[in-house]
Amino acid sequence: MSAAIKPVEQATTAEQPISGYHRDDEGHWVAQLACGHNQHVRHDPPLVHREWVKSAAGRESMIGFEFGCKKCVEGAPADNRPILTENDQ
Repeated sequence: MSAAIKPVEQATTAEQPISGYHRDDEGHWVAQLACGHNQHVRHDPPLVHREWVKSAAGRESMIGFEFGCKKCVEGAPADNRPILTENDQ
């Protein structure tokens, strides 16, 4: 009897820590990942529950939390980062 050969699965995301935040043009929060990529972090129930996004303390508590970054796996260049103002904190 031969053993079944399983294909090697490629990673679909690379875990990257949150290093900061900014708001997009529509006012949605965007996490800045340590890899240089950005990822929206919306609180959009019932689909996405991220209550922590709604307060400065909540966002601060998630600094260092790792998110899956598809852009890293795709080899995408770093995203543009806006200059932060006091309203972005």
